[in-house]
Amino acid sequence: QAHLVQSGGGVVQAGGSLKLSCQAPERTFATNHMAWFRVTPGSEREFVAAITRTGGSTYYRDSVKGRFTISRDSAKYTVYLQMDNLKPEDTAVYYCGATLGNSVTIRNWKTYPYWGQGTQVTVSS
Repeated sequence: QAHLVQSGGGVVQAGGSLKLSCQAPERTFATNHMAWFRVTPGSEREFVAAITRTGGSTYYRDSVKGRFTISRDSAKYTVYLQMDNLKPEDTAVYYCGATLGNSVTIRNWKTYPYWGQGTQVTVSS
C-alpha cells in the first residue's frame, strides 16, 4: 500500500519532455521533504532530485542538472518533476519519496519511510 500517489510517466522520444506528479496526504506533505528516485534492472535506487519542506532548497544529481526541475504545490499537496531534453539513459522506474531528513540524508533513499507506487519512464532513441 503506497503512501504517496504517483501519476505521469510513459514513453517519449529522446529530446522530449514528461512531467511526473506525486500527491501526499496533507499532513505528510506539510511535514516532509519530497524527492524523486529512480531504478533500473540490477541497479541500486539512485537519487534524482529533492525539494525541502518549505521549497526553499532544491537538490539534483549531476546528470539531470539543467534538464529536470522539481517543484511543489502546497494547495494540491503535490510534488512535480518536470523532465526536459530526456535521454535514453533516463529510462527507469521513478519513485516519489517523503522524509523528515536533513541536507545530508535527503539524497539517501534508505532514509525515506514513505514511497509512491512507482511509474515507468521510457525514452526511445
